[in-house]
Amino acid sequence: MLPEGREARLRCYRNALRNWKYAGYVQFDLLAVRELETILPEYSLSEIAHEMHNYVEAGGRIDEQEEKRALECATDKAEKWRYDLRLTINQRRIYFESVLLCKDPDDPDDPMIQVVNAKDA
Repeated sequence: MLPEGREARLRCYRNALRNWKYAGYVQFDLLAVRELETILPEYSLSEIAHEMHNYVEAGGRIDEQEEKRALECATDKAEKWRYDLRLTINQRRIYFESVLLCKDPDDPDDPMIQVVNAKDA
């Protein structure tokens, strides 16, 4: 259950990224993993999650979009928002498409991010 209101959802998204170093808070679907292995082979998924965190903490833009497609890769098919980041890693501009998964928006350690796609921006 995502919280009502854009700012509350973005707070949950940031909370998930703040936990990047702990398993399970930033997860990558197979499609995203395969693409990242091709475009950033020298980076682990943990390092990429850390880069995403640094980008957002430095004031990087999180684009929240209403999801109109069915995301087969999302754990909760009812999620109606997706979150897009465009950041530079190792001199490459990368687009990340993700969904926010949250059961208890008041618990800063509850939200998780599922990266469903990644590609050159």
